[in-house]
Formats: sequence, structure tokens, C-alpha cells
Amino acid sequence: MQTTTSTAAASPVALTPAVPHDELWFRAHPRLALAVVTLLFAGVLALRLSVGEPVDGYSMLFVFPVALAAVAFGARGGLLAGVVGLALVAVWVLARDVDLSVAGWVTRALPLLLLGYLLGRAVDRGQRAEAERRRLEVAAALHREAIEINDSLVQRMSAAKWALEAGRTDSGLEALVEAIGEAHRLVSDLIRRAEMGDHAVVLPRDARP
Repeated sequence: MQTTTSTAAASPVALTPAVPHDELWFRAHPRLALAVVTLLFAGVLALRLSVGEPVDGYSMLFVFPVALAAVAFGARGGLLAGVVGLALVAVWVLARDVDLSVAGWVTRALPLLLLGYLLGRAVDRGQRAEAERRRLEVAAALHREAIEINDSLVQRMSAAKWALEAGRTDSGLEALVEAIGEAHRLVSDLIRRAEMGDHAVVLPRDARP
């Protein structure tokens, strides 16, 4: 008795470049994000220098470029943007000869620095969690594929063995050649994937082309 195995059952899992299609614009285009952050800083500084009184809260508008820098570049970018925002507050103080008290400096510095660092840190942790989730998905898909490959090769070899034992030499040799060819194809695919390295991810079988 000869057992046939569907070729699709042992097909290698499809690969695609590991670039998420729903990536936000400020992560997909960091230079553009940096340009927008710079324009926001410049716009808030111009507003702070041209209108309002020292007691007005225009300086708090620096939270917008700081927040954008944090979500685009993580904790380091957010903290650096907070420092830049604080430096621009100092520029306003010197240019307008404003006398800020210690409390005035603290109430302007803490929101900028804490927002940049804490929001950026949360973004960094979210990205690490997403990378780990994708890694686990790839590992699970490869494990399923390994089981299917093993089943396919065992069935082919078993079919060859049964045919040879039954005296059907031609059928047995044909099944053996098919098993060797299938093993060669699978090994070649694994080598190709190893060369692609981290630039490829495994898609679930229902998402294969």
C-alpha cells in the first residue's frame, strides 16, 4: 500500500519583509518627524516671544513637540526634546528679561522632562513587546511547519519501504526519489531563509499567496 501526501501540506511557510504596513508616519519617516518637531519648537518660541505676559501659559505648548519626539524616537528622544524645550524657555526668559522664580522654573521644567521621558519609555516598552510577540509568532509557525515536514517525509519514506517490501521495486524507488527531492527542497528553503535572517517573518498559512 502506497501513501500519498499532499505537497501543500509540507510547503514552506511564506516569507515577507518584516515591515508593518500600518506603521505610523513619524516612525516610518523619522526625518520628517524631526522636521515637524523643529517647526513646532520654532513656532511655540515665536509665539512666546511675540505675545502674552510672563504669567501666560504659552510655554506649556512645548509639550506638543516633546510628545511627538517621544513617540517617534523613544525615551532618549523625548528626554532630549524636553531639554530643548527647557532651553527655549531660557531663551524666552533672557530675551524678554523675565524674572522667573524657582517655582516658575520647576513648573515649566518638570512637565517637559517627565513627559518626554515617561512617554518615550512607554513607547520603547511597547515596541519591545511587539517585537517579542512577532518573535513568538515566528517560532510557533516554524514549529508547526517542522511537524508537518516531519510527517510528510515519514509518510513518503514509509510508502517507499512498504512498496519495496511488497516487491514493487519501481514504485518503491519512485517514492524514495520523491522523498529525497522533497527533503532537498526543504533544506534549500531553510538555507534561503537563514540567509534572509531578520529581514523576513513567517506568515500564517491562511495568509500565504
